[in-house]
Amino acid sequence: MDTSAFLIALAVVYLVPGPDMLLLFQTGARQGRRAALVTALGLALARACHVLMAATGLALLFRTAPWTFDLVRLLGAAYLAWLGLQMLRGGGLALPTSDAGSAPVVPYADRRALLRGLLTNLLNPKALLFCSVLLPQFVSPGAGSLAVQFAALGTVLVLVGLAFDCAYALVGGRLGRWLASRPRAQRLQQWGFGGLLIGFGVRLAPVSYTHLRAHET
Repeated sequence: MDTSAFLIALAVVYLVPGPDMLLLFQTGARQGRRAALVTALGLALARACHVLMAATGLALLFRTAPWTFDLVRLLGAAYLAWLGLQMLRGGGLALPTSDAGSAPVVPYADRRALLRGLLTNLLNPKALLFCSVLLPQFVSPGAGSLAVQFAALGTVLVLVGLAFDCAYALVGGRLGRWLASRPRAQRLQQWGFGGLLIGFGVRLAPVSYTHLRAHET
């Protein structure tokens, strides 16, 4: 198990801009650092689910029943497009406010941020396929228990991803403070991030399992 090569591969993947990064920047800019960090936790939980599914033969399922991949792909594309439209509307990611004397809304906002992060990554077929293709390449049959190796690699994948996501969340929070006194820049940021998420969804919609599998390998 080449740990250094695995870490380099993860760093390259997490540095490439994608829906997760955009969501963290947008959430940090619109809702603040706390909401962005909770979103990062949701992304980490989704990656843990990916690792578990990869360990139970996700790649084999996609090969034997390509329609399952297509289903996830279409759901993911629709969700990204919906999320982008919410950003374009301006209030989709705004932190709810409470009236004086009402119950605090922070726990509810945290649940929404956690769920948003979870669904954004969980419904991303590229993230699903990434785990099912990458992890087995670093598992060595002669290096001990395969289950232990898979668990160790999966843990590293989730923790490294969480570290990158927390950094992006903090950058998003700083971006929000910079935008606070710049209404025109806020509008450009809102339309830019919203348009990019819609673009990710549109780009994802026509991708087939065979094409994406060839691209990943």
